[in-house]
Amino acid sequence: MKPVIFGLSSETITPDERAFFAEAQPAGYILFRRNIADKAQLRALTDDLRALHGRDDLLVMIDQEGGRVARMQAPVWPAFPPGALFDRLYDIAPSSAIAAARANARAIATTLAEAGITVDALPLLDVRQEGASDIMGDRTLGAEPMRVAALGRAVLQGLADGGVVGIVKHMPGHGRAMVDSHQELPVVTADETALETDLAPFRTLKDAPMGMTAHVVYTAWDADRPASLSPTVIEDIIRQRIGFTGLLMSDDLDMKALKGDIPALAAGVVAAGCDLALNCWARMDDMIGIAERLPDISAASRDRLDRAMASVARAVEGPPLEELLATRDALLAPVLA
Repeated sequence: MKPVIFGLSSETITPDERAFFAEAQPAGYILFRRNIADKAQLRALTDDLRALHGRDDLLVMIDQEGGRVARMQAPVWPAFPPGALFDRLYDIAPSSAIAAARANARAIATTLAEAGITVDALPLLDVRQEGASDIMGDRTLGAEPMRVAALGRAVLQGLADGGVVGIVKHMPGHGRAMVDSHQELPVVTADETALETDLAPFRTLKDAPMGMTAHVVYTAWDADRPASLSPTVIEDIIRQRIGFTGLLMSDDLDMKALKGDIPALAAGVVAAGCDLALNCWARMDDMIGIAERLPDISAASRDRLDRAMASVARAVEGPPLEELLATRDALLAPVLA
């Protein structure tokens, strides 16, 4: 198995992809709108991926946050609200906000599990900072670390109850970035004392099954390399100071925050300490190069992957989707009026 998550180019596995994936044996896959037409097609695609690898617990992930980040679109699937709505409710009713976030995440998990998707890139634990880039903006759960952690825990629980693994992101915190890392490399110059605010939600949820790194330079820790490529940030900050014990993946290698050859970047994030490299865009030349450059997955990384994916089988029976959505909307009513 190679320590990488690959994208797919279309709504089915192409013949070239099928042959390559069977040989390369990536750890998992990520899906985008280009891979999704309707419920029957999506389930057939995820079933095909599992059959190709003979792994019922295959990592098949998606970005289904709600708000402006949603790959599965209405009217085929429900539209889910952004994280900021739960933050607004927390201002007036913290317990209701937590219950609403849990019900919403359980509803998301219900739709994903039906589609055969096992991992969601949620929750964001980035602490929103005044004046920062709007790339986080209304996606975040707030500007106060305890609140972000409380709502994030509810999201993780709701996903897990529905049989979906959550990913805490973007470690060790993207909330101070002044530019969009999809377009350029953010450099955060805050000192160590200030950065404790960013670390706090991740530390509280250090036992989350999966995490994703940030393509952000933190000059207080490593002035030369973004977190995804920094052994110092990954080992000293994420693994030691935060105490994160789960599976750690990079953010997408194709984001413009990173410069250089994609296969070399994949090798770089794994060498720096990420368990998995994330390569989203299904360019065959890049994927072949990545498979050639990467070693086989390490025993420690495979153990973290297996532990995370084992939680999929621990889903608990719960209310139907319509009831979950109704519960969420009733709780959110004070901020929807």
